[in-house]
Amino acid sequence: MGRRRQLYEGKAKILFEGPEPGTLVQYFKDDATAGNGAKKGVITGKGVLNNRISEHLMLRLHEIGIPTHFIRRLNMREQLIREVEIIPLEVVIRNVAAGSLSKRLGIKEGTRLPHPIVEYYYKNDSLHDPMVSEEHITAFGWACAHDLEDIVSLSMRINDFLCGLFIGIGITLVDFKLEFGRLWENDNMRIVLADEISPDNCRLWDAKTSQKLDKDRFRQDMGKVEEAYQEVAMRLGILPEATNSDMKGPEVMQ
Repeated sequence: MGRRRQLYEGKAKILFEGPEPGTLVQYFKDDATAGNGAKKGVITGKGVLNNRISEHLMLRLHEIGIPTHFIRRLNMREQLIREVEIIPLEVVIRNVAAGSLSKRLGIKEGTRLPHPIVEYYYKNDSLHDPMVSEEHITAFGWACAHDLEDIVSLSMRINDFLCGLFIGIGITLVDFKLEFGRLWENDNMRIVLADEISPDNCRLWDAKTSQKLDKDRFRQDMGKVEEAYQEVAMRLGILPEATNSDMKGPEVMQ
């Protein structure tokens, strides 16, 4: 797509101006962070894999009527997306106890929860993304009650679908993080799924062995991080054949 103007760079992705009004180009990096940026590293080929995995899952969700920001994949590291007004919340859906839930509540990791649990975290790196309640969200204007109803409804539908999809390829969806945005079309607004769905923001365990196939391998210095991401892509049937040019960084217009 040539040289473009960079609009934003996050921990795992870069956003560029899109070719048409109302669009952006989302570039997937190999950079990895943990502990709110305290630990940093590079997972070779992660951006290529996450781009393909997220594309696949977004398209599958579109098939069941979940609105998303995804338009199409452009190349091995980039996808064209709709520009949305990001709601400053991370929505975490938990099916099995792990991570911070186990630490906060003393629940043994791997314990199946009686039903999916939805948690909200305020997106703010300087505050370390604190957990918040629906009362906080509505009181501070991050989202209204109707927005939250849509977010929870979409999150539950996404969880139901992805749990079934992953168990069909021998993977347990332990928990995952979603982000949503407001898509404005003239005077009409709707809530749509944004960001990505990949081993970066999902806990994925082998259904038989409970082997971790996600970024926890990086967080916990378990090794074989690249192999875990490749395993997820392979089971989904989308392991890409990357070339050297696919592994290069993006071209940025200063």
